[in-house]
Amino acid sequence: MSEPRQLCTMRVGPYLFGVDVSRIQEVIGHQPTTLVPLAPSVVGGLMNLRGQILTAVDLRSRFNLPGRAASEDGEPAESTNVVVQTSSGPVSLLVDAIGEVLEVDERQRESTPSTVDENTRRLVTSVYKFDGALLLELDVDRAVYLTEHVLQHLVGAR
Repeated sequence: MSEPRQLCTMRVGPYLFGVDVSRIQEVIGHQPTTLVPLAPSVVGGLMNLRGQILTAVDLRSRFNLPGRAASEDGEPAESTNVVVQTSSGPVSLLVDAIGEVLEVDERQRESTPSTVDENTRRLVTSVYKFDGALLLELDVDRAVYLTEHVLQHLVGAR
């Protein structure tokens, strides 16, 4: 019998994503970023997290979604940073909102349906159905892979 897993949930546009809690380093509010000239739009910038420089990956851009809607004061809505561990170190995922931690059972796991667009399907390992909603399990390594390699080329290896 398989052990239940815990997924930290997050909203990005219409999607509900989940990341295994073992990959999450921390969740922090909006942080200022420094834009990287010539970097693709998926690179939300570089941020300083207690002296460590992290790449911020804009998941809205990664999933070809429009930018964040403006807030009441006309400024773009702020994102939340989900700092995840990757094989090359920590990376910040810029998401619209953080959700709760859900426990999933492998028996609930399904393959990604064909109704999910191709770009999204490439970055999702599986789906779980919860109360009529689809929870897409994000493949963190694929979501940040191109971003990390582009940045290393643009700003030099860290």
